[in-house]
Amino acid sequence: MPSKLATKPTPITMDAVYAAPGYLFRRMQQIAVAIFVEECRAFDLTPVQYAALVSIHTHPGIDATRLSAVIAFDRSTLGNVIERLEAKAFIERKPGREDKRVKLLYLTKVGAATLREIMPSVERAQSRMLQPLKSADRKVLLALMTQLVDLNNEASRVPLRAEDALEHLGKSG
Repeated sequence: MPSKLATKPTPITMDAVYAAPGYLFRRMQQIAVAIFVEECRAFDLTPVQYAALVSIHTHPGIDATRLSAVIAFDRSTLGNVIERLEAKAFIERKPGREDKRVKLLYLTKVGAATLREIMPSVERAQSRMLQPLKSADRKVLLALMTQLVDLNNEASRVPLRAEDALEHLGKSG
C-alpha cells in the first residue's frame, strides 16, 4: 500500500523523459562517443578500443578476462574489440608461460605508435565534451560523476574491478 508521504507520480510526458537522469546520461554518452569518433577519425578507433590499448600499454601481458575488469567492459563483447585491434596490427596475443591456453595481450610497435599519436586527439575530444561549461562547473561535474560512478559501481552489468584484476596480473604469465 502506498505511503501517504508518497510524492506525485511522474507525469507521462516527453519533458519528463528529457529531464530524467538516465536519459541525460545516455544522451551524453552518445555525444561523447560522437565527439571522440570525430576527433579520432584518422585513427579508426572507438573509445573502448582506445581504453583497451591504454590498458594493454599500462599492463603488458594482461589477459582478456583481466582487461575486461580493468576497463569495465563485458567479456563476451570484448572478444570482438580484441579481434579488431589484432586485425589492425595494434596488439598481439601470445600464449601464457604457465598455461598456454591463456592468451596474453601486448601492444605491437604499430599499436604503441598509434597510442602516442592519438593522444592529442583524445585530449581534444575530452576537452570538447566539457567546453560548454565554465571551468568551475567542469570540476563540479567531474567530481559528481566520479562519485555517482563509484557509489553505483555494483549496479553495473560489469562493475569496475581494476584492483582485483591487476592484483592477479603477475600470476597470469
